[in-house]
Amino acid sequence: MPKLSVIVPFYNVQQYAPDTLRSLHMNARSDFEFILVDDCSRDETPAILERAADDLSAVAQVRFIRHQENGGLATARNTGLDAATGEYLTFLDGDDWLAPGYLGELVGALEELGCDFIRTDHVQAKARARSVHRVPVGLRGEVLNPREAILPADRTTSVDYAYAWAGAYHRRLLDKGLLHFTHGLRTAEDRPWIWQLHREAESFAVVGLLGVFYRRGVASSLTQIGDVRQLDFIRAFDEVIEETSADRDAAKLLPKAVRTYLAIIAHHLSEIEKFEPPVAKQLRVLSAAAIKRMPQEMLGDVLDTMDLNRSTKLRRLRRRVTSAKAAA
Repeated sequence: MPKLSVIVPFYNVQQYAPDTLRSLHMNARSDFEFILVDDCSRDETPAILERAADDLSAVAQVRFIRHQENGGLATARNTGLDAATGEYLTFLDGDDWLAPGYLGELVGALEELGCDFIRTDHVQAKARARSVHRVPVGLRGEVLNPREAILPADRTTSVDYAYAWAGAYHRRLLDKGLLHFTHGLRTAEDRPWIWQLHREAESFAVVGLLGVFYRRGVASSLTQIGDVRQLDFIRAFDEVIEETSADRDAAKLLPKAVRTYLAIIAHHLSEIEKFEPPVAKQLRVLSAAAIKRMPQEMLGDVLDTMDLNRSTKLRRLRRRVTSAKAAA
């Protein structure tokens, strides 16, 4: 069994894939397994990966898998999870990169702490600028209960730091069905995943490793494109609300889920001009319907805790829903 499986999905990233692959080479060990998943790229990415797989196979275990149809990031990660054989697992996106030796440090931290999963800080890279982003958990290097890291509702917490690649995970989580992503989600795929992980895993820790470089501002990135795929956040957060509503601590945890959902809706509404007109209209309709589905008594309480700008937009949308319902 490999010590670590690294799952790396790629899609139309010929400009950035060489950096990603070089960083894997600088982290390679004979007991590491690199799973390269091409999600039906239409550029030169598959050829780059095929050559790199040959080179990497001299220093690590390598699997190169190609999708015949594009399925999105969640589906590509699931393909990697299904193929992974390592004791530990981690992720990397095909346009990001790692510091030399980072993966070895990651494994060392997991082995020392012995918990279900660990979370790490990361570096955001935008053009030549670099900025450090920290896991919003104060205690470092101590084993904690992930369920207790979900709250408080009115602050940024561990479930808001949803990056799957910012950490590593013991195989027992995969065996329990806690590491797969919702099939077909094109955006916000990390959100139901991180909530499930914090509700169902037994232990985690935060370590102060800075080894992942997250590339921002990529023109082809879905976060930069205002098409209908962006609206998958509705499906993602509906899943968070549904699963959290069924949790044994629903009364405590649900206000946090509702507040986060509302904050994401408000964020997208504030940037509605980036969407194509038909998608912008669909965003308003779907957001209104989402608000209608939320627990209404709790919704009012949560809106009272939000800043005036966001709560005003959301209350306006809520009134439209109420008015439309009354007219019907």
